This record gives sequence, structure tokens and C-alpha cells, in this order.
Amino acid sequence: MSLFARKVEQVPCTVEVSHRFEALHAHVRFNDGSVIHPGDEVLVQGPPVLAAWGEVISEDRIATITRANWLERQWTRLTGDFEFIELCEFSFSEEISLEQEAAA
Repeated sequence: MSLFARKVEQVPCTVEVSHRFEALHAHVRFNDGSVIHPGDEVLVQGPPVLAAWGEVISEDRIATITRANWLERQWTRLTGDFEFIELCEFSFSEEISLEQEAAA
């Protein structure tokens, strides 16, 4: 693997979008077994997959994987924990909203 070069791959994938009460998610599975590593970027080709309420849609697509070079991969590993901690600072509970309303 080169220190600065980036590799681009086209791989088949399956996109599953669920818009149900029990499960609200969007997943991409690489059909050839490809694995994503820190710093890699994935772009699924085609129009957005939109599921109406109560639907689960599964479509076969092509994904473009742009592999991070060695330097980007190391940077992502080094800084990734800080970004995760930043996400953990947010709360989605109702109690926070009520406290904010009281303060306003």
C-alpha cells in the first residue's frame, strides 16, 4: 500500500432501507465480501432508496469504495476516538428538552 496513493474499487452491494416502527435503518452489504477500514469512503451509485412508512426495500446496486492511503488511515485511527466522544456528548432524552425550555 502506497503512502499517498488512493485505490478505487467498484463492488456489487445490496442496500436495505427499513421504515417501520420496529426497525428504522439503512444498511449496505457488499456482495463480494469487501471490508471497510478506517478512513475508507463508500458511495452507493443510483438514486436514493426511499421507503414509505411500514416498508422495507432491498435493492442491488454498485458501490464505489475509495480506499484511504496509509497516512489517512493512521490519521483516522488517531482522531476517531475524539469524534466518538463528541457524539457521546449529545443526549436525545426528553428531560434535556424540558430543562432547556425551563431555562428559556
